[in-house]
Amino acid sequence: MKKLILSLTLAASVVASPALSQTVRIGTEGAYAPYNYVNDNGELAGYEIDLGNAMCAEAKLTCEFVTNEWDSIIPNLIAGNYDMIMAGMSITEDRKKTIAFSDEYYPAEPSRFMATAGAKFDFTALKGLKIGVQGATMHAAYAEENLAAGNTILSFETFDQAVADLAAGNIDLFLADGDPLNNVAEASKGAMVAVGEGIRIGDGMAVGLRQKDTDLAATLNKALTSLKKKGVVDKLIKVYFKDGPFYSN
Repeated sequence: MKKLILSLTLAASVVASPALSQTVRIGTEGAYAPYNYVNDNGELAGYEIDLGNAMCAEAKLTCEFVTNEWDSIIPNLIAGNYDMIMAGMSITEDRKKTIAFSDEYYPAEPSRFMATAGAKFDFTALKGLKIGVQGATMHAAYAEENLAAGNTILSFETFDQAVADLAAGNIDLFLADGDPLNNVAEASKGAMVAVGEGIRIGDGMAVGLRQKDTDLAATLNKALTSLKKKGVVDKLIKVYFKDGPFYSN
């Protein structure tokens, strides 16, 4: 995948809520399809990119996306290097201690394990395994708390690195969100498959915001509510996730 390089304007200090007449910067990873990724033309694409642009248009905001590595995406939001995060980030109690969230824009989905085809596991007693996670995620926290005893938890900087090590046989299982894993399974043509039961770890996905940016949060929530009522959010979900879940029947 072609690497997209965008420069970030460093803030001299943490500022108050951004003036809504100014450009609002949206931090994303660009490496977590179908939520956000870099397409063959070197451009950011995905569900969150389309939805972010739709939300900004609805709210009459001028917005731009910037890329940032996942493990520092929250610190750079707090530092003022961008104004909001749309990066496949689920709402969790731990994250709410540091940042605020908009209303959700994608319903909570079970996390899944992925393995190479034909591998067998006893999910009632996982032992002696190398289990991969992307670092600084809710999956990493879950694995350390619930799976570290008797197993080796290996943390990867990116989702793609973990998938590559799974394909190479360097790890036995990879724990991540279900939808990105579905993309991998489809692309692998059966070489890698989701295994075990789904695990509910976090809540739905939402925009991450600085806790003081209440005006921006209110503006985004108003726009998101409108887009849900108009069916725009469900239309985008259908494009990127086919079967939903959707916000309307």
